[in-house]
Amino acid sequence: MQLYFKIRLYNKIMNKENTRNLQKKCLKQQQPDYKKTLRACYLGFITQAICANFAPLLFLTFHKNYQIPLGFIALIPVTFFFTQLVVDIFCAKFVDRIGYRASIVASEAFSALGLLCLAFLPDFFPPEKAFTGVMISVILYAIGSGLIEVLCSPIVEACPFENKEKTMSLLHSFYCWGWLGVTLISTALFTLIGIRNWRIIACMWALIPIYNIYNFATCPIEKLVDDGKGMKILELFKTPIFYVAVILMMCSGASELSMAQWASAFVESGLGFSKTVCDLAGPCLFAVTMGISRVFYGKFGEKVELSKFMIGSGVLCLFCYILASLFKNPIIALIGCIMCGFSVGIMWPGTLSITSKKLPAGGTAMFALLAMAGDLGGSIGPGTVGMISQKTGDNIQAGLFFGGIFPVILIIFLVIFNMMKEKK
Repeated sequence: MQLYFKIRLYNKIMNKENTRNLQKKCLKQQQPDYKKTLRACYLGFITQAICANFAPLLFLTFHKNYQIPLGFIALIPVTFFFTQLVVDIFCAKFVDRIGYRASIVASEAFSALGLLCLAFLPDFFPPEKAFTGVMISVILYAIGSGLIEVLCSPIVEACPFENKEKTMSLLHSFYCWGWLGVTLISTALFTLIGIRNWRIIACMWALIPIYNIYNFATCPIEKLVDDGKGMKILELFKTPIFYVAVILMMCSGASELSMAQWASAFVESGLGFSKTVCDLAGPCLFAVTMGISRVFYGKFGEKVELSKFMIGSGVLCLFCYILASLFKNPIIALIGCIMCGFSVGIMWPGTLSITSKKLPAGGTAMFALLAMAGDLGGSIGPGTVGMISQKTGDNIQAGLFFGGIFPVILIIFLVIFNMMKEKK
C-alpha cells in the first residue's frame, strides 16, 4: 500500500514537472526571435556596402565599354549620395506613417532592383545614352541604401537587447565586412572569369537583398516609440542637444570618408604601387581596421564608457591624420591611413547611441536627420580634402592635413555633448 501511494506521489510530481517544462517551452516559442531581426539588419548593412562600393570598381569599365566621359563617371557617386540625402529627408517625414516593415522590405527590393538594372539596363539604351541606364540603376539602389541607413539602426535600437551600445557597434561593423567582401570577392571574380562578365557578378550580389526581403518580411519588428509620441522635426530643431549631435554626425562622416575615399589615391601617389594593390592596401585595410574597432566595442563595450571611448578615438584619429600627412616615410604614412579606420569605427554608431540616450523620444525623425548629417559630412570632408590638395599642387598629404580639423571639432563637441542634460 505504501508503495502504491509513493508511486502516485511520484507520478503527480512528474506530471507537474512535465507541465512546467511544457509551459516554459510554449512561453519560449511565443517570445519573438529578435536574433532573426538582428541577422536581417546585419545583411541589410552588407547590402548597403554592396550598393555603395560595387559600382566604383567598374568606373573604368563603364568608361571603356560605353564611352562615358570621366566627368560623367564622377557624377555616379555624387548622385548616389545625393539620392541618399533625399531619402533621409523623406524618411524623417513619412516612414512612421508608412511603417517600418513596409519601408525596410522596400529598401531590399530597391537595392536588388538597382543592382539587376545595372547589369542589363545600360544595354537597352543606344550606346550614346547608356549612361542614362547606369544613372537610373544608381538612383534605384541608392534609394534602397538610404532606407537601410535610416531604418536598420532604429529597428535594432527598438529591440530589447541588454547592451544596445555594444549591439549597435557590432551591427555597424557589418558595413565594414560587406565593404571588404564586395571589394575582395569582386576583384577575385574579375580576375577569374574576366571583367567582361561583370554583369553576372552584379546579379550575384543582387541575391543578398532578394534573400533579405524574406527575412525582413517575417522577423519581429518593434516600434522605437509609441505612435504619436516621437519627437517631430520642428521639436528636434528646438532642442540644443540635437544641433550638437548633428555636428558630431557631420564630423564622424567627414573623418571617416575623407581618409577612406582618398586612401587608394594616396597610397598610389605615395608608394607608386599598381591600382589593384592600392585598392587592396588602402580602402580594404581601412575597412578591416574600422570593422575591428566596431567588433571590439561590440564585445568589450561594457568595460569602457562610450563617450570616453569616442573621445579617445577622436584623439587617435587626429594622430592618424598627422601620420598620414606630415611624415615623408611612405610606410609610416600608410600606417596612419590604415589605423585611421580603427579610430573612426565607433564614431558613427557611437553618435547614434549616445544621442538616442539623450533624446529617447527622438524616434525615426532623429535617426533620419542624423543619417542625413552623416552623409553631408561624408560629402563635405572628401570634397574639402580634394580641393585643398588641388590648390597645393595636387598634394594629397596637404589635403589630409587639413582633414585633421574634423576629429578636432568632434572631440570639442563630444565634451560639450557630455555636459548637456538628457531631454525627458
